[in-house]
Amino acid sequence: MQTENILLQDWQTPFKMPPFEAIRDRDFLPAFDEAMRLHLAEAGQIAGNPAEPTFANTIEALERAGQALRNTASVFFNLVGADTNEERQNIERAISPKLSAHAMVILTDPELFARIAKLFETAASLGLNAEQAQLLENYHKKSVRAGAKLDAPSKARLQEIATRLSELQTAFAQNVLAAEKSFQLTLEGEDDLKGLPDFVRQGAAEAATALGLPGKHVITLSRASIEPFLEFSERRDLREKAYKAYSARGETAGATDNRPLIGEILTLRAERAKLLGYDTYAACQIANTMAKTPANARQLLEDVWGRAREKAEQERAALEAIAQSEGHNEPLAAWDWHHYAEKRRSTEYRLDGRELMPYFELNNMIAAVFDTARRLFGLDFKEVSGVPVYHPDVRVFEVLDRAGKLVGVFLGDYFHRPSKRSGAWMSTFRDQERLDGEVLPIVVNVLNFTKGSPTLLSLDDARTLFHEFGHGLHGLLSDVTYSSLSGTGTDRDFVELPSQLFENWLLQPETLSRFALHAETGEPMPAELLNRVLGARKFNQGFATAEYAASALFDLDIHEAPKPEAVHPEVFEEALRARIGVPDAIALRHRPAHFQHIFAGSSYAAGYYTYLWAEVMEADAFGAFEEAGDIFDPAVAQRLYECVYSSGGKMKPDEAYRAFRGRDPSPEPLIGKRGLTLSSEA
Repeated sequence: MQTENILLQDWQTPFKMPPFEAIRDRDFLPAFDEAMRLHLAEAGQIAGNPAEPTFANTIEALERAGQALRNTASVFFNLVGADTNEERQNIERAISPKLSAHAMVILTDPELFARIAKLFETAASLGLNAEQAQLLENYHKKSVRAGAKLDAPSKARLQEIATRLSELQTAFAQNVLAAEKSFQLTLEGEDDLKGLPDFVRQGAAEAATALGLPGKHVITLSRASIEPFLEFSERRDLREKAYKAYSARGETAGATDNRPLIGEILTLRAERAKLLGYDTYAACQIANTMAKTPANARQLLEDVWGRAREKAEQERAALEAIAQSEGHNEPLAAWDWHHYAEKRRSTEYRLDGRELMPYFELNNMIAAVFDTARRLFGLDFKEVSGVPVYHPDVRVFEVLDRAGKLVGVFLGDYFHRPSKRSGAWMSTFRDQERLDGEVLPIVVNVLNFTKGSPTLLSLDDARTLFHEFGHGLHGLLSDVTYSSLSGTGTDRDFVELPSQLFENWLLQPETLSRFALHAETGEPMPAELLNRVLGARKFNQGFATAEYAASALFDLDIHEAPKPEAVHPEVFEEALRARIGVPDAIALRHRPAHFQHIFAGSSYAAGYYTYLWAEVMEADAFGAFEEAGDIFDPAVAQRLYECVYSSGGKMKPDEAYRAFRGRDPSPEPLIGKRGLTLSSEA
């Protein structure tokens, strides 16, 4: 393409990586405008083609269309998540509604939809392979759900809704980031630091230096900062202050208050669902997933919730007994749970985070995920330099198969910074496809660990690293023809299977004995400590399951509310807590005003249940390796590669799972894994 805008050029860089140093923020808006113009022109040519519609001249042509827009959007939105600034946030607010409107125009174009519909109606006679049939079905489904079958006024209203929702969801995410950046708890002197081990102090010192307070110690609202503080700080008043700030993200009065946005988001989503013929937004969202109906999703959550609540109540009683033994007779509060859970783990399992974390050094854990991928799928990760990156912290690895052939590029962005949104995620700068020749994926894992010298991870941090790398493998191992079906381009309640399944290889003796090496001495984790780690795998699972399941039930409930315009999120939250009996000392994992999964976008809206849905499959799937007697069994790994990690969206999820396991999943392995079968012991 002849253009001076670097975003629209053919990049002559290693791996065709975006040339980040040459891209200026001012390039984005004109690039988006030109890319949308080109996309509309391409779609117009397809719609106006006088030839009879064929799979090639319609569906494959649509797959080719919009490449410039995909390139620009992938660069921009990856930067907005991982390394944003005020100008990028302004651009995001300006461009998000335009992109939403643009997509609706193409999806609901009458001539284009007529071609798609004709192909869909005659699909059985077209001689399509399974992947092509799935792609055609997806295009038809997307168009119908965008309103292609509706009358003109309804289409126009759906476009207005989509545009406004894009504005609201963008604002929601930016408000959470603003709240996280606005808080800092400065620890003054040894009394404020009481109970904090060296690695927490070091992280707090580095956070203070980054904030222009050298010589101080600062706790931020980064999860990697606040969770160890809540675990180890002996200052209950400071734990309360930090916890309340973390819990209240997005609900402080003023310009960044998310509560007013929630009601409008819910109202618009409900209206959209009604226009498309559904009673509720939850029904609309779940109709095209493995669960099919909100009732099916709710059944799983409520089955697990009852067990989790009872287990959590037993855990609470045990923690209160510890607190009372120290002279604290008031009821256990939410800012106490992590603290006394750590003490209980130290006492009952003789596991202390201060003893454990030196064995989970970041570089060793990265080596562990790479080695697991090698033993399962024959992949080799080689770090390379001289490749453009968007931040100096980003590491680049070329990914090779058993024959030494390049299969993709992996980026690791591991450390917290104020310009990065909280949490952890996988994304792509380019998806795998081979419609017009092999296109290799560029996959990125973004995390928020506290940088140290060395960087030490908690056990939960290490699980997160394995989880996101599982998503990364889903993108890297993709083996499809069409980019729309690549990698994570599958049903939302299946997409978490590869990530949650990969977590299983962390807490295996074969992994820990080789990679859990002490950060200072290099000595492997002693067998006795390793056994204690393995023995505590079910510790605190009542709490972990309850806080998650309560959030998932909140998500379903609020998206089935009969009068969403009247919903007050905090009142709704309290009503849910009372109805299902959430213990007072347990907060929802995500409170409404910072529940970005469901309000900063629509992918997980009425879909937060999918983590548990996928975990049923994951726990059952790992059983295939256990039954084989080898957690790296080659035959099982090959089936896993073919049916799950490489198949993207070209197979229906239930068919893909049955092809791997030979049957539907059983929920019993999940119950056992989480230790929710109640006994006399908490």
